[in-house]
Amino acid sequence: MLAFDFGTRKIGVAMGNTVVRVAHPLTTIEGEASRVRFAAIDALFAQWTPDLLVVGRPTHADGTEHEMTARAERFARQLESRYGLPVMRVDERFTTLAAATVLAEKGIHGRARRAAQDAVAAQLILQSWFDRSSTEQ
Repeated sequence: MLAFDFGTRKIGVAMGNTVVRVAHPLTTIEGEASRVRFAAIDALFAQWTPDLLVVGRPTHADGTEHEMTARAERFARQLESRYGLPVMRVDERFTTLAAATVLAEKGIHGRARRAAQDAVAAQLILQSWFDRSSTEQ
């Protein structure tokens, strides 16, 4: 599985599998051009051959939608169309803040933290999906 923390400048990516149900940060895709982003995602697909995708769904703290909600949803639909795989949506409220906290607790600060933060946020999104889906079975 691959999970994405969608942003307008960066997309965090995490990977995991349904056997061990543990997510791991993978990479951060930088750039605003769709062509560049999807070329990087194509390379990840070739390497990881996922069966399912997860995209974080950003909302306000109270759960109401905003501009990024629509953009992340559009990105999820593009993934579905391009790769023909199911794309699960996961509430991603506070994942970026949680990722920053995790990295700070590990002593990772400054540029190193900013570089890793989006991939760790994607990891938290995917782990949330794993945790939620295991309780629904």
